[in-house]
Amino acid sequence: MPKILLDENIPKRLKFRLLEVKSDVFTVKDMDWLSVKNGKLLALAVENRFDIFVTTDKNIPFQHNISQIDLAFIVLNVSNLKYEFIQPLLPQIFMLIPDAAKGQVYSLHV
Repeated sequence: MPKILLDENIPKRLKFRLLEVKSDVFTVKDMDWLSVKNGKLLALAVENRFDIFVTTDKNIPFQHNISQIDLAFIVLNVSNLKYEFIQPLLPQIFMLIPDAAKGQVYSLHV
């Protein structure tokens, strides 16, 4: 069962939808990591044995050496951070979760 971390800008409703697919899902807020900068946040995620990091931060692949980080990254390319704009990506997210490879970035578009 993959362990998923949702970045702080991801709507909490997504957590409950992902729990439906038998994943352990936590938000940055759940972990008490609000306002932690990306480098430290990713280190904490690896240290706490997360498998997947879900974010809307399109710059992460350019700011970090993703291939050296023991996480799979799902980047949601949405025009708005409201759940209604993320919901159309759910089928793609559900398909990715079981096979997401660490050190890879999966950029999803509506």
